[in-house]
Amino acid sequence: MRTPRFNDPLLMPGTGESPEQLFARAVPLTGTPGQEYVERRGVSVDVADAAGLMFDRDFGGRPAVVFAMRDRVGRLASLHGRYLNTIRGQNKMLTIGSGGGAASVLGGWQVEPLILVEGLFDALSLATCGWASVATVGRWAPWLPEVSADRVAWLAFDAGRPGEAEVMSYTQRLHKSCVHRLPPPLRCKDWNTALVKRGPGAVANWICDHCAAAL
Repeated sequence: MRTPRFNDPLLMPGTGESPEQLFARAVPLTGTPGQEYVERRGVSVDVADAAGLMFDRDFGGRPAVVFAMRDRVGRLASLHGRYLNTIRGQNKMLTIGSGGGAASVLGGWQVEPLILVEGLFDALSLATCGWASVATVGRWAPWLPEVSADRVAWLAFDAGRPGEAEVMSYTQRLHKSCVHRLPPPLRCKDWNTALVKRGPGAVANWICDHCAAAL
């Protein structure tokens, strides 16, 4: 099974801060560089705020937008940060915590349809189009087979070989679900690219039409 095993640190390197401490000091996006960042990617601050996105000016030494990855009962499992800027050799993201969580947006796995996406901004992009989703951020949440059992699960991972390999992995893991592929629109590598290139209306229609045709 392809889903990678990330060696995420339990605590922030250099400071020893826990995910709870890091999340507690994060601030709302409005008026921060985090607001400019999400808006540049086609996501309004209202959508980002409703999804629980926050801003940390010093997340491991650099400013980042941060999001709680939670377990099935809502406990903080990890804190995922997406850096606002990177230079060569720097990571785009950093995740701190024990793992086993996922990022739920607009109700995530608790609403229909159940849509699984790869990245945080994939989930925010779908939310901009009015669709709930769960972002795995490349990690495995062991409770997903249980909450998806006897349901239709739409695998909306990225286009290309890595995304299709992830689809194969989740198809095997979610063996109690009726699994369908939901690819991003044509010539779009992921959902945020689709949002920026096509706009929310076109993306929302693509999802609706694709799901209706598959059922």
